Amino acid sequence: MILALDVGTSSVRAVLYDALGRAVEGAESRTVYQMRATPDGGVEMDPDELFEITCRNVDELLRQAGELGRQICGVGGCTFWHSMLGVGEDGKAATPIYNWSDTRSAPDAAALAERLGVEWVHSRTGAVPHTSYYPAKLLWLRRTDPALYARVARWMSFGEYLYLRVFGRTLCSVSMASGTGLFNPNTCGWDGEMLKALDIDPSRLSPLPERDEPLVGLRDEYAQRWPALREVPWLPMTGDGACSNIGSGCVTQDLVAINVGTSGAMRVCWPADRVRIPRGLWCYRADRRYLLLGGALSNGGDVYAWCQRTLRLEAGEVEAQLAAMEADGHGLTVLPFFSGERSTGWAGYARAAVVGMSLSTQPIDILRAGLEAVAYRFAAIYDLLRGEKLGGNRIIASGGGILNSPTWTQIMADVIGLPVVASAVPEASSRGAALLVLQALGHITDLGAVPAPFGEVYEPDLANHERYQQGRGRQQRLYELLIAPGPDAI
Repeated sequence: MILALDVGTSSVRAVLYDALGRAVEGAESRTVYQMRATPDGGVEMDPDELFEITCRNVDELLRQAGELGRQICGVGGCTFWHSMLGVGEDGKAATPIYNWSDTRSAPDAAALAERLGVEWVHSRTGAVPHTSYYPAKLLWLRRTDPALYARVARWMSFGEYLYLRVFGRTLCSVSMASGTGLFNPNTCGWDGEMLKALDIDPSRLSPLPERDEPLVGLRDEYAQRWPALREVPWLPMTGDGACSNIGSGCVTQDLVAINVGTSGAMRVCWPADRVRIPRGLWCYRADRRYLLLGGALSNGGDVYAWCQRTLRLEAGEVEAQLAAMEADGHGLTVLPFFSGERSTGWAGYARAAVVGMSLSTQPIDILRAGLEAVAYRFAAIYDLLRGEKLGGNRIIASGGGILNSPTWTQIMADVIGLPVVASAVPEASSRGAALLVLQALGHITDLGAVPAPFGEVYEPDLANHERYQQGRGRQQRLYELLIAPGPDAI
C-alpha cells in the first residue's frame, strides 16, 4: 500500500493506493480550505495552519485504513508548484505561504525581465520573469519588507516545510525545484547564473536529492502519532501538475493532458534528458528522467465558480442551460484573467474583461462566454505544442473543474478540434504521486507500466470548431488592445 498526499490550492487529500495504482475504497480523507486574498493582489496562507490540516488528513486516512495501514510501504505526495515560504534559523515559518496566484510582485517581474532579458531567463530555467515564480517574489519581498526578508534562513515550498516539521530535515525534489524559476531543467540543478543574478546563496534553498532518495525516520512526536509510518520511506513531494499527467496515464510524447481545477494546465510528459524550450511554454520536470513541456492558466475552474457565485446562477439548472446554447452565440468576448495571465503571454498584470454586453445579455451568457474563453487559451497552448511536434490526435482531460461539466468538456473538444477523452481516474494527482513512489521503491518498472482507465470520449463538432475560430480571433484582438502592449497602455 502507498499513502499519497495531495496538497492543492483549495483542498488537502490523503488517499491509499494499492500496488497497481488503484485507490482503496473507503480509505480517503479530504479537507477543503481557502487561501486569503488581499485587495492588492496578495494570496496567502498560514503554513502552520496548512500543516495541521495535512496532518489531520493523515490521521483520518490511517483511521479509515485500519489494519491495511500496516501494509503501507511508502508515502509520497504532490503540492502546488511555484508557491513559496520562508523559514527562520529556528526551523519555524517566518512568512506566510505566498501562492503562485499572488501578483504583488508584478513590478519586480517586469524589472527583472528588463534587467536580465526574458529569453535569457527562459532558456536557462524553463520559466519567464513572472509573478508566479520565486525570483519576482524574492525581489518584491526584499524591496517591500527587507527586515522580514533578512529573517529568512531558507526559502522552500510547502512540501519541504511539511517534511521539515515531521522529519527535522528536508529535501526539495527535482520536480518542485523545476517550478521555482531558479532551476535548470536540462542540467537538473539549481541554476548558478540565475542565483548569482539574484544574489541568492544556494544554502538558502533546500538540498536536491540524488535520484529517488527518500526520507526515513519520523521525529518522535510524529512516530508516536503515526506508528504505521514510523520507518516507512517518504519520497520528497512532487509538483501537482507532473503528478496529474502521470496519474492520468499521459507519459508519452503523443499524449496531451489538460487538467482544470481552480486553475488549468496543458502538458506533455515524456522521458528526456534535454529539450529545447520554445517561447510561450514552460519546461519543468516530474523527476530526473521525465520532462514536462506545456502551459498553465491562472484561471480555470475558478471562472466557472466566480460566475456561478457572483451572477447567482442556480446550480441545478446551469448545465442544462449551457448545453442548450449555440457555440459563440452570445455576442460576448471575454479575457478570463481574474488572477492575471500565465501562458502564453505571461502578463501577470492582466485582469478579466467582458466586452459586448447589451440589454439582452443574461448571466448564463457570461458564464458560457467565460468557459469558451478559457478553452481559447488552452487552444493557444496546444498550437505551440503542435509546433514542437508534440501531442497526437486526442487529449486526456482530468480535474473536477472540467469533468463536472460535460458541456465544458465538449466546448474544449470543439474549440481545439480534437477528441477529448475524460480520464476515469478519480484523483489523477494523488495517483501520480503513488506511482512515483512505486517506481522509486522498485515495485513498477516505469511510470507507464500501470495503464490508466479512460472514460467518455467527446468528439469535436467541426461546424462549432469553425465558429470558435471567429471567437478566438475576437479574443486575440481584444488581448492585443488591452493586454499585449503592456500595463501602461490599459
